[in-house]
Amino acid sequence: MNFIYTFAVFVVLAYIVQVILGLRQLKHFNRVYARLRKKGRVAIGRNSGRIKAGTIVMFAIDEEGKVLEGQKMQGVTVMAKFKSMPAYLGQDIHYFDHYNPLVRQENKLLQLAIEDARDVFLKTEAGVYHDAPRTSPFSDLGLRARLLLGHLKKHSQ
Repeated sequence: MNFIYTFAVFVVLAYIVQVILGLRQLKHFNRVYARLRKKGRVAIGRNSGRIKAGTIVMFAIDEEGKVLEGQKMQGVTVMAKFKSMPAYLGQDIHYFDHYNPLVRQENKLLQLAIEDARDVFLKTEAGVYHDAPRTSPFSDLGLRARLLLGHLKKHSQ
């Protein structure tokens, strides 16, 4: 019985530490975003990692679409911080696709986040962007379970 209480306390403490570190990371994100926003429009791209590292990129963009500053955050834990991307200064965001030599030098997850930032920027510039929430792999778990049960019943008859 003593082990259960000790384990429960450990789980609660681990959760509290994760919440605190998550809030610190969110505060860091907001500070970097506010600093970039003072320079101009901000294009944000993301590539959410499930098992792999999640990636966020932010580019401060001038009126012609040139990058004034770029920041990236990539990591699996809440300890990840934003890092500068000086190679992208002065580059045109309209050309940040998988053919761009700068983008091709990055790892695959960062490439996808950069291309997402470009796509969101282009859609926003055209006035056709609508933020659609991305679904979780567990969002349709009930539907999948019902389909599986129906499939099993069909084959058992």
